[in-house]
Amino acid sequence: MFTIESYTNLLKEGLQQHSDQLIANIKETTKLNYYDKIDLLDFTAFVQSYALSITMFSMDRGASEVFYLGEDSSIFGGSYDLLDEIEYYDIPDEKEDEFWEFYDQNDEVLSNIETKAIVEWFADCWNKADGKIVKLPVYFSFHDYDDCFDLHKNEWISDGDKWF
Repeated sequence: MFTIESYTNLLKEGLQQHSDQLIANIKETTKLNYYDKIDLLDFTAFVQSYALSITMFSMDRGASEVFYLGEDSSIFGGSYDLLDEIEYYDIPDEKEDEFWEFYDQNDEVLSNIETKAIVEWFADCWNKADGKIVKLPVYFSFHDYDDCFDLHKNEWISDGDKWF
């Protein structure tokens, strides 16, 4: 039987299994020599059926990705894949119907739990990787989501606010 508490615990455990990899990859981004035309970094999560990938995009204030096309290989501009299609929650085949019935009955609550758990996990890994040494504004968001999380200020803001 599924409960909100057991679901939350398993979700967090599934994310924690990927923490070392995420921390190591965030540390790599802190070592990059960012192109001076970059105004902010946007870590974007792409979520689909309990699979997650996270990509860092270097952006300008006009909401366009910034690429460095020069000859200096030490300068970074563009995107950086942090995680590629990790699974963070496993539904046993024999329990799939029961799970989706549980999920449909608690859709809004579970969706909020997932969002909060993923953001808290990412922010925790960001802090453990000493991500705050990056002086650019840095945000975590979900693809096609209206809000984003400011990793320097540790607070939610509207996606539109990060561009100003």
